[in-house]
Amino acid sequence: MKDLPLVRDFMDKTFTTLSPDMDVYKAIDILIDKGITSAVVVDKQNHILGILSEKDCMTLLCKGAYHSLPGGTVDDYMTKHVVTIPPSTDLFTVANMFLKHFFRRLVVADEENHILGQITRRDLLRVIKQWKKEEKQIKKAPIM
Repeated sequence: MKDLPLVRDFMDKTFTTLSPDMDVYKAIDILIDKGITSAVVVDKQNHILGILSEKDCMTLLCKGAYHSLPGGTVDDYMTKHVVTIPPSTDLFTVANMFLKHFFRRLVVADEENHILGQITRRDLLRVIKQWKKEEKQIKKAPIM
């Protein structure tokens, strides 16, 4: 790769969001049906309020223990502190963040805290694959 790889070039711009007042069991259905491990929680103006992950949902089991499972809204279970990054972040910084934290994805946001996309560990694997492919092509190129 010639240029420093940036989040904006590799982030996923399609994502699932949840509302804070949504029933937590409906949110769990969405996570399962879409095969995703978390979803960003936003208000009506698309401002990021939190994130609901599989781990957050596990608290339903802990709170219910051997009794019936508790109810509630996404707001009751979501993680309210969301680490966001701007789209201009380089992928080396993102890789370092993934190594230091247990995140599976990072939310990409603008200056007003609106969600723009997300980048995952898998996206970084695609970058590595692309980088290796480009490196091989450079080595094969004839020298003039």
